[in-house]
Amino acid sequence: MEFRMEGPDSLMENSPDAEGKTAGRDVRRRFPMFDRLDDIVKHYEEIMLELNNPSVTEDQKRFRKLMKEQADLTPLVNTYKEYTRAKQDVEDSLALLEEESDEEMRELAKEELSDARKKIEDLEQQLKILLLPKDPNDEKNVIVEIRAGAGGEEAALFASELYRMYVHYAERQRWKVELINVSESGIGGMKEVEFMITGQGAYSKLKYESGVHRVQRVPETESGGRIHTSTATVAIMPEAEEFDVVIDDKDIRIDVMRASGNGGQCVNTTDSAVRLTHIPTGIVIYSQTEKSQLQNKEKAFRLLRSKLYDMELERRQNEEAEARRSQIGTGDRSEKIRTYNFPQGRVTEHRIKLTLYKIDAVMDGDLQELIDSLIAADQAAKLSRLNETA
Repeated sequence: MEFRMEGPDSLMENSPDAEGKTAGRDVRRRFPMFDRLDDIVKHYEEIMLELNNPSVTEDQKRFRKLMKEQADLTPLVNTYKEYTRAKQDVEDSLALLEEESDEEMRELAKEELSDARKKIEDLEQQLKILLLPKDPNDEKNVIVEIRAGAGGEEAALFASELYRMYVHYAERQRWKVELINVSESGIGGMKEVEFMITGQGAYSKLKYESGVHRVQRVPETESGGRIHTSTATVAIMPEAEEFDVVIDDKDIRIDVMRASGNGGQCVNTTDSAVRLTHIPTGIVIYSQTEKSQLQNKEKAFRLLRSKLYDMELERRQNEEAEARRSQIGTGDRSEKIRTYNFPQGRVTEHRIKLTLYKIDAVMDGDLQELIDSLIAADQAAKLSRLNETA
């Protein structure tokens, strides 16, 4: 999907006068954010010089910081260098048109000028996106919480299918999935499931999944063939590190007990399950998927930290003025974001009015088209606001 700025928001002037001399006009006058580019390139070169110094590895913390910064800046710097080369191509073509009298050479120069203009326009759009403020949580791992909503057993079955959908998507991304807690229903569904997905950029791709997911289909238990509607709520939380959230010991009550449900030899025979209660907020975390009490306790604290971190993020977002919020964003948890209609074979993403007729593929973890479309729409919304203030 392509999003191009039009009218006064475009970075390129498309006036045909003087064989496109305006094509090389510096965009900095109307888009001050481009003023940062030369400074960013200079900073990038300083980083590369420091990384080439053998002594940099003596300070591992500094070394890792530089490596991350270098990786973050590389796409922007490479795109800007390509942009400056394209601008030079425009100037060269214009110079050739002024000097050349041979008609065949002039036609060739016009063609090269047109190609360079188009390239500049595309690269300017890429640069604008790369210059958008980054979400500091984008590179974090995520904790996913799925709860069955309206619809009884059918909602629990749908929740379990959403769980498998995200597991399959994570496998496609070569991410690691780790189950934290699950409460199963009697017919193979899940009343609630919490799990961690570990992988580069997990939050940046999955953060748009928070909200109410709705399924429309004929349940297996429905003898009359009527279509039922059920829901499940998905919450995507960035994993919080210990330094992100400091939990006071006096605010925590820890209970240990025997795990319930199916499991290995140790389940139901040892006090391996852990229940954490965060007294100030009333949040209760239960973890029983590991045989070791210590491992379950560690998982429970990871989930608690992430829930507290997510609550703080939500509080800060709610304090922001409406005009400053992303139109797509991470969404209100109570917002109906997507419908899975099995009789029609369609998945409809309500926030961006996108419908895909490949429900089987989506339920098998083929989410990339949905996620890419949501990211593109979010970027377009942010660029629109940026252009309004430019």
